[in-house]
Amino acid sequence: MEKIRIFVDLTRLNKPIGFLLLFWPCIWGLTLGYNLNTNINLYIKFIILFLLGSILMRSAGCIFNDIVDKDLDKKVGRTKQRPIPSGKISILNAFIYVIVLCLIALVILFQFNNLTIILGMSSMILAFAYPFMKRITYWPQLFLGLTFNWGIIMGWSSITNYISIEPMILYFSAIFWTLGYDTIYGLQDLRDDEIIGIKSTSIKFKNNVKVFVGTCYSLCAIGILTLCLMMEIDKYKMILLIPFVASLVYQLRVFEISKPKTCLVAFKSNNVTGIFVFILILSFSL
Repeated sequence: MEKIRIFVDLTRLNKPIGFLLLFWPCIWGLTLGYNLNTNINLYIKFIILFLLGSILMRSAGCIFNDIVDKDLDKKVGRTKQRPIPSGKISILNAFIYVIVLCLIALVILFQFNNLTIILGMSSMILAFAYPFMKRITYWPQLFLGLTFNWGIIMGWSSITNYISIEPMILYFSAIFWTLGYDTIYGLQDLRDDEIIGIKSTSIKFKNNVKVFVGTCYSLCAIGILTLCLMMEIDKYKMILLIPFVASLVYQLRVFEISKPKTCLVAFKSNNVTGIFVFILILSFSL
């Protein structure tokens, strides 16, 4: 039981918001492509595959991130009790878990067409480079946006077998979404990160963080609105933009830089934001 508990802590399986934020972009791209290939059986099959892939890759990413950050995590109150910095598991055993999870994810990836396989393999470079970005730039959240939303392009290509302007617009919109919500998330460790020298947009924009996050969310909303107009969506379906925008406004109102718990509440609410965007894109084909 102890080994299972350590594995769950390593992979954050007890905190599903992480893999859900990786899963939603995949389904957005897949659903956008479904408008052109309305094979419902294939669509459902790919939803399941992307869900499994998201869980596996997010789990592997968490472990790799903890391996890279083991010395830093010891100095942060929120992370010092994680399995690796606390010494509950060795680096070697943790790395073995990473390899096994990636191999299983690779088996799932091979169920898609060649273009999607190539896109998936290339995303590995982004995924495993991300943990080092906080040491190099104040914009690791931007790099996370590039990484976490790659699934939009993969979801689209899995069902269309080509790349087009529509998923690219959605991809760039989602990057700003991630840039906003991960800035909110980073506010939880603001003081510790400043002391140990970690870089982030949370630190860079701490004096005007709501303006920064609001700008990111506005650009995300404008991008998705542009996508709707480009696809000539019925004006009545555009009403579905309202709950999506309202969820972003809610986050801006609820989080306070001086209250870490409110930042976590706002961050977790992005699962609902993901659902709202999914419903909007699904309406395109109805």
